[in-house]
This record gives sequence, structure tokens and C-alpha cells, in this order.
Amino acid sequence: MTAMDDSRRELGEFLRRRRTGVNRAEYDLPPVGRARTTGLRREEIAFLSGVSVTWYTWLEQGRDINPSRQVIDAIAVNLRLTHAEHDYLLGLAGFTPSPRPEPLAPAPVPAHVQHLLDALDPAPAFAVTPHWDIAAWNPAYAHLFPGVATTPAEERNLLVFVFTDPYVRAMLPDWDVTSRQFLAEYRAEAGGRIGGPDHVRLVGFLREASPDFAAAWDEHEIDRFASRRRAFVHPVDGERVFEQVKITPQDAPDLTIVAYLPDAD
Repeated sequence: MTAMDDSRRELGEFLRRRRTGVNRAEYDLPPVGRARTTGLRREEIAFLSGVSVTWYTWLEQGRDINPSRQVIDAIAVNLRLTHAEHDYLLGLAGFTPSPRPEPLAPAPVPAHVQHLLDALDPAPAFAVTPHWDIAAWNPAYAHLFPGVATTPAEERNLLVFVFTDPYVRAMLPDWDVTSRQFLAEYRAEAGGRIGGPDHVRLVGFLREASPDFAAAWDEHEIDRFASRRRAFVHPVDGERVFEQVKITPQDAPDLTIVAYLPDAD
């Protein structure tokens, strides 16, 4: 038996152990039979990872097949492996684990974009990057959410705030609906960026930091943005109601301006 055979056998056994050890409730799946609450079926993890059941079965059996790095990454994400486990799986498949990308602060926004944000005041407004890092905001938004000014720039991400910040969660009376709507919109916009280092870092962080995010992400909901009513319960101002709109400057297409305009009613 060759070293490659040993690696394939260990890879298959490792996947089997992880697959049979997960909690089905974390995937919003019912028990198998009457009482079995742990373990995914092979067809379930194959479906989540975008591969055939036969191919995934061969992988667990240690057959002589050559999975792509993209497939290994997809299986690791859907089994919710830790960074160390993900790297171990890549090594068994013959790939060199990539260095974990460090978060970078968004680049400063052009002066005219900041001018537009300030001109929208007293309507709260902010600018986000393609990965929803908050790059700039106006005073009204800082009043609505003071944490935006005190959070380190490399951690200032809208999805991170929504899923991990207790202040934001308490401000949203419809958090369950709004958080999933945000996630569906982010996924719709991510498109070809899925698999890129910034996307992988963001999703990996949120998977570990928020069980709510992990469960919602695995539902694969997609929805395009539409202007809509947004309600907040501010600790000082009480209930505030806005219409949320988005603007993309033609001369700064990598930025999106989100503005909360006074509700028409």
C-alpha cells in the first residue's frame, strides 16, 4: 500500500467521522427514524457540497479519485470544519493549505462620496464595499449606531454587526427576518467573489462566531435588494422608521451607499 493510498483512506475515514458526528438540528434537519439526531446522510452532504452521491461515497471509501480543491473546500465548509480541520483535509487531498488571509481595512472613500453621505444628513447613510465592509458614514448613522466609529476598521462589517453585535440585534425588532434578508442579499451580490479570500475569511469567521449565521447560510437563500421599510428601536430616540434605499455612484462602482430616508408615512 502506497502513501497515497494511506492518505485516501485517512481522508475517507476523517470525512465519515465528521459527517456522522454533526448535530442534525444545526442543519434544520429532522431526526433519522425516531431518535437519531446526529449524523448527516451521504446524500445530504453531497447535495450541500454540489457533488453526486456516488462520487462522495467513493471519496469516503478512499477510492482512487482526484477531488478538486474547490470540492474539498465546499465539503469542509458544509461540514463546518475548523480552520485546523480544513487544513488537515486539504493536506490529505494533496493540496497545500493557503495562509489565512488577514482582514484589511477598507480603502478610504473618495472625497465626493463622503460629501454625498454628509449631504444626506440627518438621514443616516453609510457606504459599503462589495464584501459589506463599512467604509464611511455620516453623523446621523453614527448616532443611530455608535459602534461604527469605535470598531477597528478591519472588523467594521455589516454582516458581522448584524449577527454578532448585541446592540444591533436589540435595535432590530424584526431581527430574525432582517438578518436573513441581509444574508440573502449579500449572497445574491457575492456571485463570482464566492471562494475569494475576503469572502472565505468573512464566512469562516461568521460560521464560528454565530450559529444563527451558520444555519441561515446553509439554507442558500438568495434575494435581490428592494427598497423597503426599516424600523429600529433606538436606546435614546425610541422607535424610528425609515425607507431604506441604495445608490451606486457611477464613478465609484465598488461602493454602495445605503441611506435610511424618513418614512413617507
